[in-house]
Amino acid sequence: MSAPFTPRPRPQALDGAPHAVSLAALETATVASGIRVADAVVKTAPVALLYAQPVSPGKFVVVFAGTVGDVAAAAPKGLEAAGTALTDSLVLAQCHGDVHRVLAGLAAGPAGDALGVIETDGVPSTLLAADRAAKTAPVRLRTIRLADGLGGRGFILFDGTLSDVNAAVAAARSAVGTHLVDSLVVPRLAEPVRDRLY
Repeated sequence: MSAPFTPRPRPQALDGAPHAVSLAALETATVASGIRVADAVVKTAPVALLYAQPVSPGKFVVVFAGTVGDVAAAAPKGLEAAGTALTDSLVLAQCHGDVHRVLAGLAAGPAGDALGVIETDGVPSTLLAADRAAKTAPVRLRTIRLADGLGGRGFILFDGTLSDVNAAVAAARSAVGTHLVDSLVVPRLAEPVRDRLY
């Protein structure tokens, strides 16, 4: 008699990939196609599967990371496996290191003077916004929230000086284009609010 199935916990902080430089995200219209994508990418190269699960409304998102060569090999196989079910995708050949650190739950450090918020309509655009914000100005990424309980949307929180946060928000907004849902800059964020957010 086999042991009963016990699902693994799925924390918001994702296990980071050691020495990960590249990051890719593929979103499909069905759960079955998403599972096919996840299977294809990990069978192609030794990438770290950071996220592979259904999101509302019935889509499936696969996020993986690794060396430039491994992600470059796995991403096309994932796109091929998705076929016409692909709804969105992203490949960041040189993903900013802070994106990997925040996905791994490592976002410590002193608080900045201002808060930036970018909310998008999907996981690939959320990751693109995080990468672009971090590459634009010396802001500190605090949170990258991917889809869970958000109807498939995602958001990022980051802080820094007011001028840096303004620059990072503008760059992230431009990068995600029509995938933007909302954005915000809050100068001198109140400490009780910050304590609730991160």
